[in-house]
Amino acid sequence: MATLLAPDALATALGSLPGWTQAGAQITRSFRFASFPDSVAFVTRVAFAAEAMDHHPDLDIRYDRVIVTLSTHSAGGVTDLDVALARQIDAITAR
Repeated sequence: MATLLAPDALATALGSLPGWTQAGAQITRSFRFASFPDSVAFVTRVAFAAEAMDHHPDLDIRYDRVIVTLSTHSAGGVTDLDVALARQIDAITAR
């Protein structure tokens, strides 16, 4: 079971995740791309990383923008799994 992060632990984690913000019981980040195919390619890479972790984000594709929202529903908020997946997603965009 994933560990729900205390508010101070979440704040510390977000401090090391540029662009990610807390939105209630979730963390979210918007990514911009040059085109719709680039957005879809990013979502595909995120899907494979998420599947490997057995942890699945909410992904909203808007032409050249993808909004990623992470939360562990079974824990009722943001957990260490969400932070780990956010780091994986950031690594995907750095490629």
